[in-house]
Amino acid sequence: MHAFLETTEEAAFEAAEKIDMLVESGVDLSIIGPMAGVPVAYKDNMNLEGTHTTCSSRMLENYVSPYTATCVRNTLEAGAIPLGKLNMDEFAFGSSTETSAFGPTRNPWDLERVPGGSSGGSAAAVAAGLATVTLGSDTGGSIRQPGSFTGTVAVKPTYGVVSRYGVVAFGSSLDQVGPFARSVEDAAMTLNAISGHDPLDCTSQPVDTDFTANLAEGAAGMRIGIVPAFMEAEGLTAEVKAKVEEAAEHLRAAGAELVEVELPNAQAAMSAYYVLGPCEAFSNLSRFDSVRYGYCDPGHKDLGGQYEASRAKGFGPEARRRIMLGSYLLSAGVYDKYYYPAQQVRTLITADYTRAYEKCDVIMMPASPRTAFKFGEISDPTSMYLSDMFTISLNIAGNGGMSMPCGLGADTGLPVGVQLQSPQFRDENMFRAAAALEQVYGKAPVAPAFAG
Repeated sequence: MHAFLETTEEAAFEAAEKIDMLVESGVDLSIIGPMAGVPVAYKDNMNLEGTHTTCSSRMLENYVSPYTATCVRNTLEAGAIPLGKLNMDEFAFGSSTETSAFGPTRNPWDLERVPGGSSGGSAAAVAAGLATVTLGSDTGGSIRQPGSFTGTVAVKPTYGVVSRYGVVAFGSSLDQVGPFARSVEDAAMTLNAISGHDPLDCTSQPVDTDFTANLAEGAAGMRIGIVPAFMEAEGLTAEVKAKVEEAAEHLRAAGAELVEVELPNAQAAMSAYYVLGPCEAFSNLSRFDSVRYGYCDPGHKDLGGQYEASRAKGFGPEARRRIMLGSYLLSAGVYDKYYYPAQQVRTLITADYTRAYEKCDVIMMPASPRTAFKFGEISDPTSMYLSDMFTISLNIAGNGGMSMPCGLGADTGLPVGVQLQSPQFRDENMFRAAAALEQVYGKAPVAPAFAG
């Protein structure tokens, strides 16, 4: 299945032995930490001291982390057992984990299909029962889309809830770390452990929310926003639409009110994202120059030739595509034409969400337009980008969102995820709605082929 790129057996055994000794001495697990004894693994763009952090790229194939990312350190301090590093699309550029330089991850529900991306390894490890919790990152849907494809609870919190320090950046104004789990409570407890202000990340915020606090309240009295245009979107398959409508009716039956809301500028989100994202990627990836660190192509007599060859061979096709696009978009005479309008669209989309949340507590929509597709089925980059058509607007606005499993599609028999979105720093809203749905659908199962 190839979910893991590196395992950390020694660190795992040491952490487990420490937990065992404390338990044997009579120490309560709650005192040890909220994640005491929980097996956790990390997307390979998160630094963990002493491990390779490759971002699934030849450029960083031999890079060994000299420090630990804040989100990773927080899980360890909460008592987690570190299992290792997980496969991903190269530098998080992709929606299928097919762009990994070390080979794709396979979907545990059907090994001929993708697990989604870019956090495909993180999603697959939970779906296969190889880890209780994993961490992924989400720039345009890279947690929620693979969560939908693999039938896992997948959370992208509000931008700023979790520190990005030590996470290799794709789009610094878009990236956010979040958990995958098989239950809403496990995801909420993990977010409790990793959230909060970090002095090493100026974008992180002082969050003191207990995301488990309202899980038992049910959906009664909640206002669930439905965007009619999204439910009629081109490319949305009938089986996904049916499951999302079914989930909405379950919330209505539980006492929630369904209200129609509009996000009129969301149709421009894809265009804005593929300006903002590549521009930020170009800036962030410029540091990999083959001199300080990163792949260095040998035998060159001049620095320019070394740069050119090293970056051409170190980065894969999708990474090069986005770097070149970002370079073009930030060039003289082009910057004003595309980058400024994209930022203006971002303002409009953010304002749309603000108005929508005056009418509702949570917005519900598909997490992905379809269930998991087969390897090689989508070869055109533009078609692949459409896998994130329902997730991108959330990253542009910075709100919280999650994919909640709502059963299997009638046509493919594969997992479908409903996306729940909440106002900025009101992530507890979506957890409450997700917990109400979990009462209907149950906790996410291990994929049948991996169930013991």
